[in-house]
Amino acid sequence: MRARSVGGAKFDTVPDDVIIKSDNKNMLTNEDIQKIIEANRETFATKEDFYKLATLEEFDQFRNEVKQEFSSLREVVQALSLAIDKLVKAVEDLSQEYVMITLKVDRHEKWLHQVAEKLGIKLEY
Repeated sequence: MRARSVGGAKFDTVPDDVIIKSDNKNMLTNEDIQKIIEANRETFATKEDFYKLATLEEFDQFRNEVKQEFSSLREVVQALSLAIDKLVKAVEDLSQEYVMITLKVDRHEKWLHQVAEKLGIKLEY
């Protein structure tokens, strides 16, 4: 059996005495398999690559951290939503008060004109 190293990873080739002989031209030969490995050496995962993956415990811990962050984020969004609702109400109240004050000023101005007219005073702006 011949061992072959590609990109730091070792691949075992099929032993020469185990080569499958077939008349079927569609079957891969050892040479075809080695060509595929060479062409895709960066695509194939090595044992070291699998060791770099997260364990189940690490993934569970990450999932719990994400849940906590989303829970905190949800609370912040709800607090912001309540604050915006309060601001909208305050703006609506101020708008209504402005309309009422404007009407009151218009009414007072009308009364002043009436008083001035009865007293014979000319109002200048």
